[in-house]
Amino acid sequence: MTDFKQDMTRIQELVGNSFAETGKLVALADGGQMNPERLQRTLEETAGQFEAAVLELRRLCEQYSPGSGGYGKRSRLPQKEISGRVEKLGYTGLHIRLNTLLPHCRFQSPAWLTDTIRRLLDDYEAQGTELPHYRRAMLVIDEHSSIADRHVYDQDNKGWKAISNAIKGRLIPDDDQYTLAVCLLSTQSTENVCHITLLDMADAADFLSLHSGDCALPNVYGRW
Repeated sequence: MTDFKQDMTRIQELVGNSFAETGKLVALADGGQMNPERLQRTLEETAGQFEAAVLELRRLCEQYSPGSGGYGKRSRLPQKEISGRVEKLGYTGLHIRLNTLLPHCRFQSPAWLTDTIRRLLDDYEAQGTELPHYRRAMLVIDEHSSIADRHVYDQDNKGWKAISNAIKGRLIPDDDQYTLAVCLLSTQSTENVCHITLLDMADAADFLSLHSGDCALPNVYGRW
């Protein structure tokens, strides 16, 4: 139990660091006029601390899980779709739904986002479903948001770029411009989620037609 106690102490430390970062945000707010650059950096540092705590908790959940091979060899509880889900789309497509918006990250990469996508793909494979692998593909990132004046697709934002890094080597051989085409879409919606779709390049035109062309469906995801 010594290792377990050390791990729990580590979690307390990470959560404490996260709480300390929120104090910096409160201090900025109390100061009245906020420098946008400093605010952005402080927000990312705060998110980074919380992400570190979440990633460590995920690791501990795997390490101490009483599931197959663990304590009592009990079966694990059913997975909850808290972060999102993965499903097949059409004949060759793969659809990943993230139950959150993409992060604004100018100063550091979003470790939580990359880890979430990888774990969702792991869970999908664990259900006995084989993941597709594309020689040439189109990646469609479609954020549904009710927030006005979003700028999440700015070129200096590392948030959406982390998606291609998460699938590289697993669903596609590389993320260069000849292997992967990227389509960035935005949809005004009361549902604040992000849809990530990977398609064989040959099916890209059909998908875009069903998404926003003459044959557009009210909701292309899960119905194509």
